[in-house]
Amino acid sequence: MKLGPSRTKWLVGVLALAMVALAACRNRHRVLEVAYVSAPQATLRDQVAAIYNRVGTVKNGERVEIVDREKRFARVRTASGIEGWVEQRYLVDQKTFDGLQKLTQENLNAPVQAPGVLRNETNLHITPGRETEHLYQLVSGAKVGILKRAVAEKQTGAAPAARSVTTKPGAKAPAGPVLEDWWLVRDSQGRVGWVLSRMVDVDVPLEVAQYAEGQRFVAFFVLNQVQDGDKKVSQYLCVLTEPHDGSPYDYDQIRVFTWNVRKHRYETAYREHGLDGVLPVTTTQETFDKEGTLPVFILRVQDDAGNVSERKYKLNTPIVRRVLAPGEVATRPARKRR
Repeated sequence: MKLGPSRTKWLVGVLALAMVALAACRNRHRVLEVAYVSAPQATLRDQVAAIYNRVGTVKNGERVEIVDREKRFARVRTASGIEGWVEQRYLVDQKTFDGLQKLTQENLNAPVQAPGVLRNETNLHITPGRETEHLYQLVSGAKVGILKRAVAEKQTGAAPAARSVTTKPGAKAPAGPVLEDWWLVRDSQGRVGWVLSRMVDVDVPLEVAQYAEGQRFVAFFVLNQVQDGDKKVSQYLCVLTEPHDGSPYDYDQIRVFTWNVRKHRYETAYREHGLDGVLPVTTTQETFDKEGTLPVFILRVQDDAGNVSERKYKLNTPIVRRVLAPGEVATRPARKRR
């Protein structure tokens, strides 16, 4: 059947419209990559211009699909189907998200060394360093669990790598870049990441914090509780270090505070200095024949060659003693570094 000129033009028009519709459909479902929002909140614009309308907002950690890019902006689609333009600096890629997920899984059961409270809004980084990738942002006053420590160079340009310091105890540190301490923390939602240590206050109970003597608390643990009249009072293992960043050890001293039920006050039952201590410290209970079940804590200490060994201690209030493994020889506690 032969079509007339008008009929042919009509079919051509229909086909053209169908192709445009198909292309639009394809573009509407096109995804360049998946990204995640790293800002606390970001605005979605209807256009890339100085004057724009807000079409929606996205929040920290939210997953979006990037469908287009223009200059410093990305057009994204949210899970609810809203599309808009957002500055690309507010987005991180799938690799960053996966990195934080992996870090969280690796430290799922890591023991908390101390509770901490954030001084300011703080980013959770994948690795220690101010310029390293981050995704989640925690609010000021958020509570976290401190898990580990690392050291990174203080830089404002390239991302520094966390590194250990091999300077021998007591040796003068060589001139070099400024080092900063970082904490690996876990937040109330179970997310894990690195934060600058000076942004975290170790939440030490006031009754023992007053005995810091100018040292910095790294960790603390309740070993047990004793009865004093109608109340129970905690006895503590406190882990401390000198008040500066960049040390080649996580801590260099410990103190055990026991409660004197006759004088109703804390007393130092045990202290040890000169340790090249490595986190984590672990606590448990163990049965010792006639002594019964006692609190036990285990320190990990590094020697000059970098070898890490464990030291076990028991508390039979108010006495703290080393628990030697078969064949282990007791050594004198090292003197305090000067």
